[in-house]
Amino acid sequence: MERGGCIYIMTNHQKNTLYIGVTSDLPSRIYEHQHKLYPNSFTAKYNLIFCIYFEVHQTIEEAINREKQLKRWNRSKKEFLINTVNKSWKDLTPEISSW
Repeated sequence: MERGGCIYIMTNHQKNTLYIGVTSDLPSRIYEHQHKLYPNSFTAKYNLIFCIYFEVHQTIEEAINREKQLKRWNRSKKEFLINTVNKSWKDLTPEISSW
């Protein structure tokens, strides 16, 4: 059986930095970011602890391809995408944690 994947976007309190990632276990990955389990990572360095966007894909390969696509986008296009589902940029962790 193929394992699915998710892409997600993290930000900080000021909402001035965005990080796009991919994972097969979104709740665990968000936990790792929020608790800075990798202290030298980009997300730890810039305090990116809020998950403000995510997409679920059938396969990890689809998720990886989508991540690559989004990483090529400029900031305004990424903001537009986030605003389509999360206009207030609230943290979606409670929703993800209940999976």
